[in-house]
Amino acid sequence: MAIDPKLIDELLSNYKKPEDIIGENGLLKQLTKAVLERALEAEISEHLGYQKHDPAGQHTGNTRNGKNRKTLKGDFGELELETPRDRQSTFEPEIVAKRQTRWTGFDDKIISMYARGMTTREIQGHLEEIYGVEVSPTLISNVTDAIVEEVKQWQNRPLEELYPIVYLDALMVKVRDEGHIQNKAVYVVLGVDLDGQKDVLGLWVAQNEGAKFWLQVLTELKNRGVQDILIACVDGLKGFPEAIEAVYPRTEVQLCIVHLVRASLNYVPWKAQKEMAADLKTIYRAATAEEAEQQLEGLEAKWKGYPSVSQVWRRNWARITPFFQYPPEIRRAIYTTNSVESLNRSLRKMIKIRGGFPNEEAALKLLFLALQRAAKKWTMPIHHWREALNHFTLLWPERMPALERGV
Repeated sequence: MAIDPKLIDELLSNYKKPEDIIGENGLLKQLTKAVLERALEAEISEHLGYQKHDPAGQHTGNTRNGKNRKTLKGDFGELELETPRDRQSTFEPEIVAKRQTRWTGFDDKIISMYARGMTTREIQGHLEEIYGVEVSPTLISNVTDAIVEEVKQWQNRPLEELYPIVYLDALMVKVRDEGHIQNKAVYVVLGVDLDGQKDVLGLWVAQNEGAKFWLQVLTELKNRGVQDILIACVDGLKGFPEAIEAVYPRTEVQLCIVHLVRASLNYVPWKAQKEMAADLKTIYRAATAEEAEQQLEGLEAKWKGYPSVSQVWRRNWARITPFFQYPPEIRRAIYTTNSVESLNRSLRKMIKIRGGFPNEEAALKLLFLALQRAAKKWTMPIHHWREALNHFTLLWPERMPALERGV
């Protein structure tokens, strides 16, 4: 609905400085109050069935019964409103509900600031400084606590039956436990569905990263509907592949090549790392496992002074070689857990800003919100996914029922 320009000109007739419009007692705040109170009057008239002072309202059994005063907090600061009430207390206003003390969108601002890693005190100070609203730490906690139920529903939602690729990783957070700050592991599982879309399947907090807890995580995924995983991309955690195969015996476990490269470079002086990285590239970019073996032998002959480098690859060779049976489209998708690491970088950024957490629940709240905020950056479909899916179909036709979708 367009507003008459003449009305705007009349309202601005006394305008001299910005405070006259957006100040504590400015025009916008006065208009907001007037519009809300007029809307409330219209609502109670609709509820009672007659206009104010209309004789038709006499002897109807329910009448207006004065007004209540309430303070509404919002982008405009604090606003004193008079809300009408009826004698039978059956009036339920919609534009400003009973017991509502914050204007629509205000909670969203609190949650947005929390998702950026701001503490309760920082949010409190920011709201007072920017909006002139005094908000108690309890109110802020109550707003963010509403996220907990959403996290629980998200964490227990049903999942797809088949994920062609799943990335599994963990990151560390500082959590207060029994009066002491401890490092705890947050387990992150990122799945790629049959459409090539990435989706975080869940977040779990444990004392530290270990294959035993990963076994619990994988069992939970199966209970939530994940019946099969074609390829699981993991780091070099001891016992991790065995934990995966215990729950998903047909899954191919692929070690993250980037993790192996990083582990190898730890044994090499900084000045030699660039050359070493180039030589390692000839291994994982080989066309076949046989060629990769020859390149590894060549690296061993060239870098005799650093035997630990080749040992990293030799120890994990059985978990590396499956990589070479795949075409380039699949290799690009699985040679690294960079997809989940990119996600983790977004999460770590929030963790670094926040520092520590009073409990595990607070950590999950923030990570869940940060996850939603960062989603647009890391949920883009896998590149060349159609080609990769075609190769999956050739390799495991009996495990690809979803091809009926016509992908």
